[in-house]
Order: sequence, then structure tokens, then C-alpha cells
Amino acid sequence: MRVDRFLSNLPCFNRQQVRLLLVERRVRIDGQTVDDPHAQVREFSRVEVDEQVLQAGRPARYFMLHKPPGCVSATRDPQHPTVLDLLDEPDKDDLHIAGRLDFNTTGLMLITNDGSWSRRLTQPQTKLPKVYYVETEQTITAEYAVTFARGLYFAFEDLTTQPAELTLLGPKSARLSIVEGRYHQVKRMFGHFDNKVLRLHRERMGPLTLDAHLEPGQYRALSPGEVHLI
Repeated sequence: MRVDRFLSNLPCFNRQQVRLLLVERRVRIDGQTVDDPHAQVREFSRVEVDEQVLQAGRPARYFMLHKPPGCVSATRDPQHPTVLDLLDEPDKDDLHIAGRLDFNTTGLMLITNDGSWSRRLTQPQTKLPKVYYVETEQTITAEYAVTFARGLYFAFEDLTTQPAELTLLGPKSARLSIVEGRYHQVKRMFGHFDNKVLRLHRERMGPLTLDAHLEPGQYRALSPGEVHLI
């Protein structure tokens, strides 16, 4: 939200007062004096006028988790452990999952309290690749790569998938890169060839790759550099 709008929405200031506050450089966002009415105030921003704190802000949090099998991509579940159960962090109710994985799918999962960041990561318009290692019941042929690159029609959603890149690794293993996250998309793509997916592991989301030092169930905070990649 623009800082002039943020201030004008408060009962203590009208629009004329807001303009004067900015011109007189009495407004600070995260410790920096601002005079531009277009300066952005985020939910995590600390906003001050003179010595008065108008929004204390709160820290943005970003975590990378190696999701194990048998774990639900949800904040709560009455029957199964959830990915948030694996985090030893305060205020876990503030966190949400950026890009879910199926119950038995493993690999990279990103968890945050920053809704803008997670939307940039997951919305189809950004076309950030999601890369999976796949093992199947039957042999994967070269025809799969051609079909996936062309796109598959999903009748349930009445849509054709975006082009996907498949790299064969072995007779029954491959690496698949997609830019969408449709319901059970990878399994349905291989299901087009009546080939059952036996193992599915997410290695990467956009520029973020699963830390090789994280064992299943382990997690770590993202570095500031990793956060700014999105």
C-alpha cells in the first residue's frame, strides 16, 4: 500500500496533513525517512511519524523444508502429521505453505508468512519452473517428452497444460520441469500413458533448490539472498 494512502486511512490524519508530513520528512519506514507518497508500506514495515510508532511491523519469515512422505501439506489435519508439525517455531499459525505437495510426495517445500512473496513464487503468470524427479512403474519413452512439450488436455478443467520439459534419466526415471501446479498434475501427465508414478520428489522451485544437507523432515531458514531471488 502507498504510504500516503496508509496514513490517510488512519483516523489521526487527513490528506492535507499527510502531504505536509511527507514534505517535512517526518515519516519513516523501517528507519528510513521518506517523502515520496508512492513509497510502499508492507505488512512487515515499521512506520513512524516523529516519535510515534503507527505500525510496529513484524518479521517476515521464510523456511525451506525437506518434506518426508506420509505428511500432509496443511496447517492442521485431524488424522495425519502436517508439515507445520515438523517446524519448531513460535507463532506457527501465521505461516502458510507456498506450493503444496501430495501426501507421499517428497522434497522441497517453502513455508512463509509473506503472502506477496508466496504468490510471486506460485502464480502461473511468473512461469517459475517446478522441477521434479520421477520414477514410474513402466518404461518412459521419448514420446513422453514430445507430448509434454506440446501440452496435455485436461478435460476436468477444460484446459491444456503449459509446455513441460522432460529429461530421461533411465528406463523408468526422469526429471520433469513444469510451470503450473494443477491438481495431481505430474501423476495425471504420466497417467496419460497409463504409467503409474511410484516416486515423486520436488527438487527445485524457481531459483530455489532443496538444500542437499537437509534430511527428510529437516528444515532451515532461507538466507536474505535466497529470499530476494523471488
